[in-house]
Amino acid sequence: MSRRFALLVALAVVCAGAELVAGRGMSPATAWEVLGGGGDTTERHIVFQLRIPRMLVALGAGASLAVAGLVLQSALRNPLAGPEVTGVTPGAVLGAVTATALGFAGWDSPLAVVVAACVGGCAGALLLWLLAGRTGGDPARTAVHGVLVSAVLGGFTAMVLLVEPGELGSVVQWLVGTTEGRVWEHWRLLWPWALLWGAAAWLLTGPLTLLRCGDDTARAAGLSVHRARALALLCAVALTAGAVAAVGALGFVGLLVPHLAVAVFGADLRAGLPGAAVLGAAVVCGADAAAQLSSRLLADTLGAGRLTLPVGALTACLGAALLLVVVRRAPDRTY
Repeated sequence: MSRRFALLVALAVVCAGAELVAGRGMSPATAWEVLGGGGDTTERHIVFQLRIPRMLVALGAGASLAVAGLVLQSALRNPLAGPEVTGVTPGAVLGAVTATALGFAGWDSPLAVVVAACVGGCAGALLLWLLAGRTGGDPARTAVHGVLVSAVLGGFTAMVLLVEPGELGSVVQWLVGTTEGRVWEHWRLLWPWALLWGAAAWLLTGPLTLLRCGDDTARAAGLSVHRARALALLCAVALTAGAVAAVGALGFVGLLVPHLAVAVFGADLRAGLPGAAVLGAAVVCGADAAAQLSSRLLADTLGAGRLTLPVGALTACLGAALLLVVVRRAPDRTY
């Protein structure tokens, strides 16, 4: 198990290094030279003020979404449960877009955007709680209500776009998910939040393991099922809100990475949750590196001066394909 974890950490380091040298503005050789202490002022600014914080934000957001997804799938006993079913992802997008449309926030004010996204994400989770709270924490009903809440919040986002069509670019970035333009302020806001709630999720590994065995088994072991599930959902909501506030809605990361973590580390969440964090960080960071490299190749091929492929578009395409494979191979899988 420790060897597997070490290999995943090495994979994350490789993906982080690839992201640092994959962007535009300088060649990979120049980027490595700057990391070694060379380069001029402009090149050092690009690496240390743009590329490194972008890489760190990708790592933190990927880890947060992966842990949130594994917590949700364990608490709801649903292998197809992801952060989207809590209403947090569409709520955070709605909060950020609405604040931007009203002039309270913008991409040049990271703190305001993060606050608006967190408020929206918590509002989405609260709406789900009000709708599903009377069902006694039933996992199936919670998931169904989460889909409905997400659809409603997505509709409100579309209404904001109709009222303020000039915010189309902002809406697309938040709906798809991107790490472009992330600076040190984004990282300083993300890492304490992710560390706090990630540690809280790890402390819930025992109750989550019992919840995966079924409510009756958990009650027989002396667990307060409703309280444990509520705390687990709170951790998932907080982790998702922080990640979405930083990078937008990265599709399928919180849904599929937990499956990979369980396949690698087994059912023991004491190893599965840290493993999911490292694996999610590697996946998002690697996908961002691939997106940047693809953008460079497409721009050169098409002769476009600036062509950007958001990392969320890549994770959505790859995630949809992997989801079909997961569903076809295990259509009746439950926790």
